Amino acid sequence: KFLDICRALPSNATISFNAKDNKAVVRAGKSRFSLSTLSSEDFPDSEGANYTDEIRLPQSALKALLDETSFAMASQDVRYYLNGLLLEREDNILRAVATDGHRLALGSLTTDTSVAEKSSIIVPRKAILELGRLLSDSDDNVTIAFSNQQIKVELPALHFTSKLIDGQFPNYERVLPLGGDKEVIADRDQLKQALSRAAILSSDKHRSVRINLEAGLIKATVINQEQESAEEEVSVEYQGSSLEIAFNNAYLLDLLNAIPDEKVKMVFSDDNSSVLISPANEKFERQYVVMPMRL
Repeated sequence: KFLDICRALPSNATISFNAKDNKAVVRAGKSRFSLSTLSSEDFPDSEGANYTDEIRLPQSALKALLDETSFAMASQDVRYYLNGLLLEREDNILRAVATDGHRLALGSLTTDTSVAEKSSIIVPRKAILELGRLLSDSDDNVTIAFSNQQIKVELPALHFTSKLIDGQFPNYERVLPLGGDKEVIADRDQLKQALSRAAILSSDKHRSVRINLEAGLIKATVINQEQESAEEEVSVEYQGSSLEIAFNNAYLLDLLNAIPDEKVKMVFSDDNSSVLISPANEKFERQYVVMPMRL
């Protein structure tokens, strides 16, 4: 309420604030507001946590890691542990993993400090989205501190603290498809634009896109309930056997928007197996998995 009041006042307004007993009085010009307050003694103590691990890294690196993985988090899923982002520490690696059960995003970066034992926490979705909004593309360092119950991120102008999700995140390594023999290299923007155009004819209930893979070519087809159709062709680097498979088009577009490289690598196995998608340049440590839909 206090924030809404401040937003509604003129930009040049001078605000006075006085708190007494269980009331706060806000004055600005001829406006006066009386608000109920709570005892400051009941406010959670964010400094009491026992932080056992701490790392420093550039804001831009942390922002990129979150932006390029958090889109795959679940929202209001009954499997509460999916409604957040897994942050995992192993040696000198910080790894971020998100999944909603239909797709998975995994990213990692190298830090200046190492840990003796592998550890992980699950940060709630709301906290990750807010943190992504607060971070900038600056190379100024931020400090991340971990405990069993909280995460704290120290930015130049503020400290951000969040409770963690108490749950067991799925074994994401088992989800990563192995042994795919159909490797495709495609231009990210060309593929994204083709899928975006095809999505115009998709409906809310039927967002599937049929992918036909041929030598040197990907053909994307969408047919909606009105039997309207869209067909797009994209030239790719591929010389293997043909394949027909379907995916949720929105999932493909989400990851193509997140991939930081101009080229993408897609590894297929068969029409019943998930596809593994990553930047073609291995310096970008990102991997994405999307489950297929029924044809």
